[in-house]
Amino acid sequence: MEQEAIISLDKVSIFQKHNMVLNNVKFSVAKGEFIFLLGKTGSGKSSLIKTLYCDVPFKQGEAKIAGFDLSKIKTKEIPYLRRKTGIIFQDFQLLYDRTVNENLTFVMKATGWSDKKKIEDRAQEVLDKVGLATKGHKMPHELSGGEQQRVSIARALLNNPEVILADEPTGNLDPETSEGIIRLLRDISSTGTAVIIATHDMLVVSKFPARTLRCENGEVQEINVTA
Repeated sequence: MEQEAIISLDKVSIFQKHNMVLNNVKFSVAKGEFIFLLGKTGSGKSSLIKTLYCDVPFKQGEAKIAGFDLSKIKTKEIPYLRRKTGIIFQDFQLLYDRTVNENLTFVMKATGWSDKKKIEDRAQEVLDKVGLATKGHKMPHELSGGEQQRVSIARALLNNPEVILADEPTGNLDPETSEGIIRLLRDISSTGTAVIIATHDMLVVSKFPARTLRCENGEVQEINVTA
């Protein structure tokens, strides 16, 4: 029996303002699947990622993610979608005036956590998972770029998301650190969370064989990547 898709898109058009950047997008993602979304700068991959978490308005076609229908989603429902969708950015987007633990606590309180002990326990749990068990008291500027990206992955995991959307997560990192980040995200997918990584880093894609989609000439096509 085919596994139900956690993401499904059919005849979707993606717009940036009034410009169509991708047309007739059609693909689905199963629970726990690990996928690369390739494409040069300006090819539409970031716009597609932003459409999936409702940062770019959805205009045309049919799209569902984590139980939400993007053609019908109301503004007040978007925070609930984002609790089921962990988002990782190229530039980390941490709060630099507070510690790692305070960064995580801030997100939990903003998404409805209130029990202090549960908040502390969950923060430690996700830091353990990303290999930063002893770094909770550090300020972001005291960490390396790779460690800061691990904090942003920990932040994305806080609410046990069904999907992780990573937009160029290795864009600011050296090759060795990039490999560690991709390996971590692949391990996360093996626990049942679907992971989509938008990237133009062919080195990473060739080292971690996985289903690969490519944004090119206004379309999204599945491609074979050989190491």
